[in-house]
Amino acid sequence: MRYAFDEHPQISVGIIGEESRFPIRRVYNVARNYKKHVVEMGGEPATNIPAYFLKPCDSVVECPAKIAYPMGTKDCHHEIELVVALGQGGVNIGSNEVEDMIYGYGVGIDLTRRDLQDITKKKRGPWDTAKSFDNSAPLSQINKASEIGHPKSGKIRLDINGERRQEGNISDLIVSVSELLVDLTTL
Repeated sequence: MRYAFDEHPQISVGIIGEESRFPIRRVYNVARNYKKHVVEMGGEPATNIPAYFLKPCDSVVECPAKIAYPMGTKDCHHEIELVVALGQGGVNIGSNEVEDMIYGYGVGIDLTRRDLQDITKKKRGPWDTAKSFDNSAPLSQINKASEIGHPKSGKIRLDINGERRQEGNISDLIVSVSELLVDLTTL
């Protein structure tokens, strides 16, 4: 097949202990799923209603990386996130099968142009311009689930220039990884 211009390369990140790389197809994000962050942002934690948004694959930048401050904002925020890397998909997967879908885990940062997000929230519009921009999804290498298992708790933190900016535990998720994946396979 011929294209009008060169294809973009496959976006990928490293896999710890492997020469091969993990190819990225989609980047689903879950909004308002860490209790502490929801309260910090002035909200009330929902109990079981996940809200999803997507980032384009080319927003991923493998860490460590230097990332320029994004254009079009004066208020860029960062949120540390657990990353779940799926090795396979499925439809209507049950909770007893969901861990078989998981290839591994990593750590990511969700960068948000908060001032743009506030504008779109007031208009009840999508968050695309606030969430989906170049380098808005820094991502670590992937730890294989076959090596580390499926963690249900563990500290997650973000330091910037030696200063602790965020700290939590993945056990603080409002909706668990398994519940989120079951839900996503029904959409």
